[in-house]
Amino acid sequence: MSNITTDMRTRQSAIAIVQDGRKLKAVKLKKQGTAIEVLWTKSTEAGDLDWKAFELECGLAAESTGKDNNSDNKMVVAGFDSAGVVFYRIDLPTVPDEEIAAMVKLQAEARMPLPAEKMELAWRADQAQNGKVPVTIAAARKEPLEKFVENVRGFDPAKILLDCEGIVKAWRALFSGDGRDAVVVSITERNSQVCLAQNGRLSNAVVLDTGTEDLSVTNQDPFAFVAGRSVDQTESAERFVQDIRSVLELFGHAEPAGLPIFVLSDDSGAHEIVVSSLKSAGLNVRAAYPQTAKLDTQTRISPADIYQYRLPIGLALTVLDGDTDQLNIFEHLYSPLSEAKRKRRLYSTKTACAVAAIMLVLLLIASYAVDVASPGAIEKRLNSAGIGSDIDLLIQRQRLIKSVASERPDLLQLLNLINEGGSQGIQLDKLDFKKGRPASISGQAQRAEQVYEFQKNLLAKKGITDAKIQSTTQDNKTKKLKFTITFNYKNFTKKRTRR
Repeated sequence: MSNITTDMRTRQSAIAIVQDGRKLKAVKLKKQGTAIEVLWTKSTEAGDLDWKAFELECGLAAESTGKDNNSDNKMVVAGFDSAGVVFYRIDLPTVPDEEIAAMVKLQAEARMPLPAEKMELAWRADQAQNGKVPVTIAAARKEPLEKFVENVRGFDPAKILLDCEGIVKAWRALFSGDGRDAVVVSITERNSQVCLAQNGRLSNAVVLDTGTEDLSVTNQDPFAFVAGRSVDQTESAERFVQDIRSVLELFGHAEPAGLPIFVLSDDSGAHEIVVSSLKSAGLNVRAAYPQTAKLDTQTRISPADIYQYRLPIGLALTVLDGDTDQLNIFEHLYSPLSEAKRKRRLYSTKTACAVAAIMLVLLLIASYAVDVASPGAIEKRLNSAGIGSDIDLLIQRQRLIKSVASERPDLLQLLNLINEGGSQGIQLDKLDFKKGRPASISGQAQRAEQVYEFQKNLLAKKGITDAKIQSTTQDNKTKKLKFTITFNYKNFTKKRTRR
């Protein structure tokens, strides 16, 4: 295993460990102000993906690494390969966060390739623009996430982050990136991560299956060259350009000269081919090289090393900078042991309090039950204590609250019902709800059968009646079927007659 170290010690630091291609890589960083100090970097040999052995190499296996209590107080983060994650970008109306969560689930499950119980998702909302809230959704199959948790559980990381979040962070910190909207391309041996950064944060990502192995001159026919490149290189470069164009269109930026593209580069031939090919295609592209200006003067690490360890460096900086708004796709699958212990203690305390409260109520009931046979015994006790009238007022108030609540529709519950009734291939766009008239929901489908299935599912939900398809029209561009369905929800949407 390779090892680059410094002799510096720190009381506050971060370690990031990640699988990068066919290697496991780790770094330990310290940051004071804007100065970044790389304390050490480690990596395995190509093809060696033994997490347990690498934990020992990094000194992580035998200690609690969520947060140490010794003099070297550090945070540890693990990075998950984003190749198995699908990203969606949607716009939602400006509504409270709890309603956004239900809408996100509704939209995501309509797009996900597997049933909801086999998938995990995370989402992040941006600032509202023109009455809409842009939302980034990350979704992945649950099984590989669970396997990754087992791989890293031995060193108990404080966080598990998506590695593409580290790419955007590294670009901003050490490759002269900024807060503008841009596409950041990070190329490994066998694939390339294409990340859309908006306001300095990851908002979308796609993994392409073209890497430096496809773009380098290795094992090529020496007689099959075109303009200084092998035929295979040229074909790979052309395919890469086509893929980038498709990704830009997916990101909502089809204009070639619009969105700037930054290719993280170590000044190698493969990166030169990528930048040259993208420029020739009319795209706004340039290479972004590692910068040492932000490194601490005592850090002995070269630009080439910064490039090689850009992924774990970005993840470690995310922890050191206190970024808390990541796409936590492991939220329901993993929590550090230290946090789990704290939750257990809190749960035990709450349970004890709940038991004590129940025992107190039972004691009060038992004490009043002694003379329950006497007419008005409880009333006499309350009146003698001077709180009888207050109790009457409290009961009346509680009845009023229940009465008002019964007249108020629970829109979050309605969204969940619609979500449960969703069919494969349905994309919902708008819910129009107003008391006294039928609710209306609009969306898109690939086929008419999906609309009929969705209508049938709605009718099967308790509280939803009279679901009718009001209109269906085909979009000439997307060829999708746009539809509108009206329905009644309990008694809220039915027109009331005056008496």
